[in-house]
Amino acid sequence: MKIMKAKDIILTALLGSALLLGGGCAKKAVDAPGVNADGTPMTGGTDIDYPAAEGSPYSETSLGAEGTLDDTGIPVGNGARGNLSLNDEGGEKSREYKLEHGRSSVGLSPVYFSFDQAGIRPDMIDRMENNALFLKQTPDSNVVIEGNSDERGTKEYNLALGQRRAQNALEYLVNLGVENTRMRAISYGEEHPLFPEQDEFSYAQNRRVDFILE
Repeated sequence: MKIMKAKDIILTALLGSALLLGGGCAKKAVDAPGVNADGTPMTGGTDIDYPAAEGSPYSETSLGAEGTLDDTGIPVGNGARGNLSLNDEGGEKSREYKLEHGRSSVGLSPVYFSFDQAGIRPDMIDRMENNALFLKQTPDSNVVIEGNSDERGTKEYNLALGQRRAQNALEYLVNLGVENTRMRAISYGEEHPLFPEQDEFSYAQNRRVDFILE
């Protein structure tokens, strides 16, 4: 009986050792680096290049076929973000739209000014006359005349310059027969540039008065 008990003890010890070794291997597999407990790969978060979501401003679809920008910083190519009909608070209008309309309402045209000047230029007279005609044909509408400047000069000076430009445009429209009570002049100075680049083209586009229907 003593010999049988010893054999039993030896077999039990060997079986216990095998179970312990098997359990250790299983634990090592679970804790292997880069693998979750359920066997799925772990995501590190620093070296993973997640693709942009469809329709994201940074996806290839929204940046265009080449994902390039034009010289004003607006995406070009098929599906470019600049081709979308977005307002200036929520996105960017196309470069072509901004060149033609500025921020003016449809039917009205922006008026541009010479450097450090607030007078209506001779080449802007046709635009002012067309704006006056449009406003007289839409007598139920009011208009906000927004004065802007380029970024050169102090903010205070540019704010005052934008106000003079807007006020001169308002008075010009009054002389063309538009009721003063339908219009108000405000200034943004340099704060709302339409073209943010620091070059002569952008400066010329930002020295502007827009006409916004209310």
